[in-house]
Amino acid sequence: MKFQLLSKTDMQAMDALKNYHGGAAKIVETITEKRKYETRKKILKEKGYGDMLEDAEVLFRKFPKFPDFEKKLGAKYNNAFGIATSQVSGWQGAKVTHKAMKLISAAAGTDNPVFVPAEFISVVALTDQYVYSGDLMATLAMSENIMGAHKFCSTNLIGIPQPKARFKYLTDVTGQKFDTAEVDADSEALILKNQGTPFGNFGGIEVANNNHLVYLDGVTRTALETGGDFFLNPSWSSIVAACYYGRDIPNLTFKISMLLSTQGTIAFRMLLNIMSEYLRDDKTSPLYEINIGNGATPETFIQCAKELKESGIKGVSLAAHIRINPDLGIAGFNWTDNAFKVLESGTDMTFKYESDGTARDMDTMAAYFLSDEDRVAASEKIGEVIYYKALRASKDGLEMMRRGIKPIFGHGSY
Repeated sequence: MKFQLLSKTDMQAMDALKNYHGGAAKIVETITEKRKYETRKKILKEKGYGDMLEDAEVLFRKFPKFPDFEKKLGAKYNNAFGIATSQVSGWQGAKVTHKAMKLISAAAGTDNPVFVPAEFISVVALTDQYVYSGDLMATLAMSENIMGAHKFCSTNLIGIPQPKARFKYLTDVTGQKFDTAEVDADSEALILKNQGTPFGNFGGIEVANNNHLVYLDGVTRTALETGGDFFLNPSWSSIVAACYYGRDIPNLTFKISMLLSTQGTIAFRMLLNIMSEYLRDDKTSPLYEINIGNGATPETFIQCAKELKESGIKGVSLAAHIRINPDLGIAGFNWTDNAFKVLESGTDMTFKYESDGTARDMDTMAAYFLSDEDRVAASEKIGEVIYYKALRASKDGLEMMRRGIKPIFGHGSY
């Protein structure tokens, strides 16, 4: 590229932050250990989640298995078609996930089986309460270790209050200053200057100035504490930073949000250029998945997939929303027919559900921005929303199977 994406100062600041957290090798080792179920289960028992995990294990034993339906319906897959990977968004913490498991278990044996999505997305602010209380680790344990989700994506909203000492060490370690406001005697928060939506700046899509360092710090702390290894990344500057920062941490990966507006091939090529600057030795990128924007046509999706393949960059998947909650886009959004066009062209895709297509209570963006206390209070309703999203994904997956398209669900559905 003509101009370097990162300056020497930028890279030094990120290297210093990584070293502060123990260096790449230590981060890799800690994430690996914290992802083991026996490690998580021991920690969570001490944090008061032991009974929930034991119940989740019992509930999961009743879950339906996808191969049973392949056999029952006489599945025959067309190898010329693409492979469809299921993804459901909104697993908003331990109580929400546990409630969804109860509903899925109760539906076992009915004509409406619910399979475990291959990928889970959660839009919960990484507050200290959520990260350090065991709430997130319990969510990961139920999702990844018990249900067998391939990937669980967490979201770092950089505008949340932080202990004052955290901003001090960030400044001391990186040499950079951060524009903050005092929240109370013990905490302060980054000032997000473009409050363009009811939810603030969507948690900081425009990561201004040096705020990408706050993003990376939050991701690293969460990964070290919980073993979470996959994080939503909606900002151009933090994407560049993540590609550089994660190049020597193979078990730290990122998903590009559709809010980045990768609606066409031009923006997609910008991402390819960024990835190519900071590829790992094995030609993979810290970017694991890119959500193509809701405005894209199936032809655009197919072209992006073609150019990704031609780039030589390995291990990146492309996702598209199939249904979205009512306040995220146009009413009645339904990309199902487009998804079939993509898959029947021989193009792989991840099919994602922000909604089941019905305007249910708590099936809104507002549910993503609740406080820790309000989210727990609403967990029954949010758990129902997750159940219906997973049900919609399962119904569509069975239809794909009938058409000769191979759908992929979580390990626990096999």
